Amino acid sequence: MAGNKTFTMIKPDAVGAGNIGAIIKMIEEAGFSIISMKYTRLSGERAGQFYAVHRERPFYEDLCSYMSSGPIVAMILEKDNAVEDFRNLIGATNPAEAAEGTIRKLFATSIEANAVHGSDSDDNAQIEGSFFFSEIEKF
Repeated sequence: MAGNKTFTMIKPDAVGAGNIGAIIKMIEEAGFSIISMKYTRLSGERAGQFYAVHRERPFYEDLCSYMSSGPIVAMILEKDNAVEDFRNLIGATNPAEAAEGTIRKLFATSIEANAVHGSDSDDNAQIEGSFFFSEIEKF
């Protein structure tokens, strides 16, 4: 996924609020192509595996519980400069600090329920995308 692909997921809060279509529309209007997409639900165990990097942090258990509380939409997106451009599109983790017009400013309700996840590096995009999609599903 180096350079032109990134991973995202629409989180349970945004799925539950009926914002899948509006978020996908913003993604596509920003010039991203959806390479793979999956509507699924994480078990507590799978959420723990995905967020294992945060295992020692005080918010880990709450994060895993939240991420397994409802369905999510996982996607691999493609565009030049995908990771950075997508991070700009989604906005700051804290929606109160997110720029106007970003996904989190429009759809997030809190730091935890911040509507979407976006990979923070090309390496993490590869790791996170591979967590949800096999090689054959990516292309």
